[in-house]
Amino acid sequence: MASHVLLIEDEPNIAEAIRFILSRDGWQVSTMTDGIGAAEAVRAARHDLVILDLMLPSCSGLEVLEAIRADPATEAVPVLMLTAKGQGRDREAAERAGVSRFMTKPFSNAEILASVRELVAR
Repeated sequence: MASHVLLIEDEPNIAEAIRFILSRDGWQVSTMTDGIGAAEAVRAARHDLVILDLMLPSCSGLEVLEAIRADPATEAVPVLMLTAKGQGRDREAAERAGVSRFMTKPFSNAEILASVRELVAR
């Protein structure tokens, strides 16, 4: 049975590229374009991993991450945060909120695939 990844990314080209890379490797990928309702979606579908953009419309990736970590049903779900903002303070804020891994855009296909495999294998 394929592991299930929830990808929350508002850039259509990036979302489609990640979805394609992971689907080709056998992952089941669901997508959302903003953070509204994301924490509830993680709880409802019992995702194995969440890939989360830091900058989303309506609510930030940090807010989504905090909601995931605050819920006992989802607190252990690995979260890979993606961002075009690679500043130290962004990484530190994500780490304080409980991110599993922080990755700066652009990234290679091999990097994201290796990170997903490693985070789900934990």
